[in-house]
Amino acid sequence: MSDQVADREKTTAEVEIHPSAIVDPSAELDPGVTVGPWALIGPNVRIGKGTVIGPGALVDRNTKLGRECEIHKGAVLGTDPQDLKFQGEDTVLQVGDRTIIREYATLNRGTSASGKTTVGDDCLLMAYTHVAHDCVLGNHVILSNAVNMAGHVELEDWVIVGGVTPIHQFVRVGAHAFVGGGSRISQDVPPFCRVAGSPPKLYGLNSVGLERRGFTSETRALLKKTYRILFQSNLNVSQGIARAREEIDPVAEVDHFLTFIENSERGITIG
Repeated sequence: MSDQVADREKTTAEVEIHPSAIVDPSAELDPGVTVGPWALIGPNVRIGKGTVIGPGALVDRNTKLGRECEIHKGAVLGTDPQDLKFQGEDTVLQVGDRTIIREYATLNRGTSASGKTTVGDDCLLMAYTHVAHDCVLGNHVILSNAVNMAGHVELEDWVIVGGVTPIHQFVRVGAHAFVGGGSRISQDVPPFCRVAGSPPKLYGLNSVGLERRGFTSETRALLKKTYRILFQSNLNVSQGIARAREEIDPVAEVDHFLTFIENSERGITIG
């Protein structure tokens, strides 16, 4: 093995901590982790292999980061919930693999309600986004600049939220939904759909997103038929669900569409 290859492998395996960074002795940093200038790593933090902590970032206590994440300058992770009911209970922030958190984003830990705030794999949280206590983000979620989530919000897999959008506490946004920038989301957003505006309203299926993600034409046609029964007929929501279950093949996507709406507690964004 050449000296050059050996040096490269050694660098990959080592943890690189800038002299100005502060790392709590109880923190666990896996091989290949890089901690930039003036970064702060708090107690009981676990950072996965190959993750990069940018300059001036704060990874506070009880935060678990997956492999190959990117935490950019000034991001703040794992701080106390902004909830007056929080009494210092021992809670966590969990971030999955390959997730990118851009400049000055803020992510709080959970409260006793659930014990944790969770962000999945392969997410992109752009600058100045806020993920509040007890939120749950699935995989492949994209939050554009300055999206602000209140507590207990749930975003399912492949959700995209446009910039400067506030999301009310306890709201759910279904899988593959697209929320336009500058919206104000106070009710649940059904999966596979597009929503925009303040107040928001539905604008049909997220057809472009579904096609890009490999949904077959047959599945997209079934979802479109479901959408028309639910939102473009004279039926109310419960009647539309019953009609759809009678008339449409019960593929997994259609079932999720209908079940999500059936389980809504805040009501569905229709407009």
